[in-house]
Amino acid sequence: QVQLVESGGGLVQAGGSLTLSCAASRTFFNINTMGWYRQAPGKQRELVAQITKDSRTNYGDSVKARFNISRDNAKNTVYLQMNSLKPEDTALYYCNLKIYGPGMILLNQYWGQGTQVTVSS
Repeated sequence: QVQLVESGGGLVQAGGSLTLSCAASRTFFNINTMGWYRQAPGKQRELVAQITKDSRTNYGDSVKARFNISRDNAKNTVYLQMNSLKPEDTALYYCNLKIYGPGMILLNQYWGQGTQVTVSS
């Protein structure tokens, strides 16, 4: 069983910054991606950003140029630096880990408990 432990959420004013962290409880030698999704009340969960083990990144359109994702493979940890935050960034942010097998077949997917980010106007 894998646990994803998130930290760093909170309340911030518009234009401010926050950094989220998520640590996985074990190391995976398979191809994997770590990332963040978010879900606001009444909306579907959406991709914020994800990063592969070799640091290739993918961002949701609404956060490009404002958010930066990075990872430390030695610590099994992924970080999300969020800058120029807007009220519409308010959501529950979930850490995500995807494990792939040969042929990039998704073998397993894990989710954190979620950390609340609230941006006041």
